[in-house]
Amino acid sequence: MNRQTTLYGRYGKRSLDFVVSLLALMVLSPLLVVLAILVRVLLGGPVLFRQERTGINKQSFTILKFRTMTNACDANGNLLSDSQRLTRFGNFLRSTSLDELPELWNVVLGEMSLVGPRPLLPRYNSSYTERESRRFELLPGITGWAQINGRNDLAWDDRLECDVYYVERLSMWLDVKILLLTIVKVMRRDNVEVDPERTFGNLDEERAAISSNSCAATPH
Repeated sequence: MNRQTTLYGRYGKRSLDFVVSLLALMVLSPLLVVLAILVRVLLGGPVLFRQERTGINKQSFTILKFRTMTNACDANGNLLSDSQRLTRFGNFLRSTSLDELPELWNVVLGEMSLVGPRPLLPRYNSSYTERESRRFELLPGITGWAQINGRNDLAWDDRLECDVYYVERLSMWLDVKILLLTIVKVMRRDNVEVDPERTFGNLDEERAAISSNSCAATPH
């Protein structure tokens, strides 16, 4: 059964996303204002980090987050490494996932969902297998099946398989389960990697390296 054609897949999920994210923005507005002020004072402007990501049907959109790094440069005017620009406050925002709260606006706009495959960089678009490309059948999510099953500890193959698992089993109950478990994991700060120099590698580079090694091992 195609889960996207169910009543929940066609109407319920989007309705739930819109109502919950709009209410969350209203309730959290004082916190958002405080965080915005702290980001501006401690990290500088702009307050929001904007980056192009790939969404449903491989359509690009701009994801919104609170910035977590400064604009510190070296003597030649070049930006310092990510780890040097990540401050204690930025580390706190990442480890608590508070930096992702502005994504609620992406949900209101219909660019994201509360639950779904995490949106990745457009540079990865040609690196997915046919099965992995099923992740683009749904709106990308603030959280997802991969985020509650290892998050940054998962290898790329496992993360993408989690995305397909979710697409194939989409339901309201699964979404509720993922949201509740996400809250628990955020409170415990499970599987959170905040050091930019310790994160996993890029998908396109990893797949290219595997392909290159396979070619090199093939007898000519």
